[in-house]
Amino acid sequence: MAEPAESDALVRKRGGWARTVPTLEGHRVTTFELFFDLVYVFAVTRITGYMAHEHSAHGVVQGMLLLALLWWTWSAYTWLGNQARADEGLLRAGMGTAMAAMFVVALTVPEAWHDMDGGLYGPVVLVGAYLVVRCIHLVVYSAAATAVQDSGLRHQVAVAWPPLLLSAALLVTGALVGGRVQTLLFACALAVDWGIVYLTSRRGNWRVHSASHWSERYGLFMILAIGESIAAIGVGAAQHPVSTQLIIGAALGIAIAIGLWWLYFDILALEAEHRLSRVRGRPRARLALVAYSYVHYVIVAGIVLTALGIEGVLEHAEEGKGLGGFYATALCGGAALYLAGLLLFKGLTGIGLSVPRLVAALLLLALIPALAALPPLAGLGGVAVVLAGLIMVEGARYAEVRRELRGA
Repeated sequence: MAEPAESDALVRKRGGWARTVPTLEGHRVTTFELFFDLVYVFAVTRITGYMAHEHSAHGVVQGMLLLALLWWTWSAYTWLGNQARADEGLLRAGMGTAMAAMFVVALTVPEAWHDMDGGLYGPVVLVGAYLVVRCIHLVVYSAAATAVQDSGLRHQVAVAWPPLLLSAALLVTGALVGGRVQTLLFACALAVDWGIVYLTSRRGNWRVHSASHWSERYGLFMILAIGESIAAIGVGAAQHPVSTQLIIGAALGIAIAIGLWWLYFDILALEAEHRLSRVRGRPRARLALVAYSYVHYVIVAGIVLTALGIEGVLEHAEEGKGLGGFYATALCGGAALYLAGLLLFKGLTGIGLSVPRLVAALLLLALIPALAALPPLAGLGGVAVVLAGLIMVEGARYAEVRRELRGA
């Protein structure tokens, strides 16, 4: 990987809001990036609420497509923040503008497929705001590459425009048509954008200057997503008085959130960061692209679906009837998808296959029919027990690895 052609000090001397300050290996996450993430907290909450309101398989697909749009923008700005400091000059101005546009996207989530009477046409507003976020990213990224005279990176950014424009046409058409055709066109738009970017990036010139910044940024989004599972407890319990069932459900929901955190952060995130820091240049960029930018979407989707299931349990905790197939599938299927994403992440980073996690994921899927018929709290307890059992098995199996990593 080529280091920036100009020093940090030289770029700073240019002064003014339009300057960019390149990053190096020791770069860490800036407070402005944490501030930037706040709009995504709100957006993820809106998506979970949308899926709960739709209460259907089609609604879940729509929610996952909206989450994919959000994820693609967030990941794009993570690449940008690893290239140049997000709290300086042009990047700060660009990301601040993108925050406003992303907040508009979050506001229009309830109208993504169903426009409300009066006002602007919601689906088109959502797509328009999303495209503003994407275009700002590429313009600022090109300026950051120009500032350090990196012709390879400038070319890579230019190559990203055609898939964006093609996907934009599909998104706009889908927003205008509506219904299930909109769902299909949105899925095609994402497949085009994600697919072409992947193909053009495998031997491309993207840069990952700081492994620590990169790992920390994705870890922070994981915290953001797991926080949604905690927020779901409050949303589900909002319309009910405090009761024994509600307290038990809240405790089990927190236990699941802790389990999700543990399975990612206790060992896996540290080991993956160490492996990322040991490679340079294109191998590092490829690892970052696939294992983080793509596979972490699967992990985050699993967390959001689990949060949807937790919200349903708390909403119906005091009812005598069973949890039902919708929330049981979201709860167990979301947790299984989370574990599947972690398995992919482990494989791509070269850490290896975890048999206990594979068994736990299959067990969660097998439990769906039973938990659908059982009372809501039993479903929540079943998932909590599976995650706790997995943590105990891995704690004994990888005790030495854990000591070495956390000691280092």
